This record gives sequence, structure tokens and C-alpha cells, in this order.
Amino acid sequence: MRNRLAIYGLGMGLVVAAIGVVAGRSQPASTAAAQFTAEGKLVRPVDYRRWVYVSSGFGMSYNANAGGNGEPAFTNVFVTPASYDYFQANGKWPDKTMFVLEVYGSTRHGSINKQGSFQKTFMGLDVEVKDEARFPDKWAYFNFDGEEKAGSAAPPKNECWKCHEQNAAVEHSFVQFYPEMLKVARAKGTIKASVKVE
Repeated sequence: MRNRLAIYGLGMGLVVAAIGVVAGRSQPASTAAAQFTAEGKLVRPVDYRRWVYVSSGFGMSYNANAGGNGEPAFTNVFVTPASYDYFQANGKWPDKTMFVLEVYGSTRHGSINKQGSFQKTFMGLDVEVKDEARFPDKWAYFNFDGEEKAGSAAPPKNECWKCHEQNAAVEHSFVQFYPEMLKVARAKGTIKASVKVE
């Protein structure tokens, strides 16, 4: 009886292992790391909606007119999962962190909506990458307005870089606008002393 149970247990173990291998193969490869072309352009992140959702903004002053129809724009922020986990433990961002900020135009008219606004038209992506070996200023900024497959970095110390350098609460991230992450930064003591956080 014990031999039959042992054989049964071994057989079940092999079945479970085989299922794990097949399931592992059916999962798409992670593209949460920044990919660059031979020319140094950033390959457009395609699966960022599977990353960690950080927060959304609506009508933020830096892109208040980005909606294109006279209405404020929505911005949705995502960060790579490994970087999110590191931030939760340390209150700062590891090298190779990548943020995606997607921009959507808004509308107040549609379906059963009687008040308030909702996201409507995709307007583009802004991508921020921390790569200390690749970029002299550690952080670089990329913009994808249309369906471009790859984008060039904005010039060093451009307006985006300067704004983030001066005003972002933790390194180059506007954690002051991300309530759950702000709690972590406060607990870890990583908020810049020069930045006022309400």
C-alpha cells in the first residue's frame, strides 16, 4: 500500500511540475525593463497596464490643456513592479525604474453620465527611466504622442527634468500626488527637505 501511495505521490508531483512548466511557458515574457534600440531610442512599453497602478491626476497644471477639446486631461501613472516593491521597502527608487504616464482627454457627456468627467481619448505616453549608467543625469524623459514604436530621450536637463529635480518629493517622482506612496516616503524619511508636502 505504501509503495502504491509513494508511486501515486510521485506521479502527482510530476503532473503538477509539468503543469507548472506549461503554465510558465504560456505566460508572456516580462517587458517591465526598459528596452532600447541600437540607436539608443526607448522601445515603447506595451504591457505597462499590467504594472503597478500608482495614481491618476485630473486637470493637473502641467498639462491642463492636454485634453485637446477644452476639457482637462486625465493622467494615469504606472511603475514597474520590481521598482514598486523596492520603494515599499526603502522609500526610494532603484536603478532601472521606469514610470509610464498615460494621458487621456476627458469629457462630461456620454452614456448615462449626468455630472463629473470620465476618460475618453488616448492622447499619448510620457515615460521616465532611471538608468545611472546610460544617462549622465540618472533620469531621462521620453514622449510618445502617436503610435511610435520607439522614442528619443528629451535633451539633458530639459524642462521635464528640471521640474522633477526641483519639485518632486522623492528623487524624480511626484510622490506628493500618490497618497499611498507618500505614506511610505514619510515613514522612511525619504522626502526631499526642499519640497513642501501638504
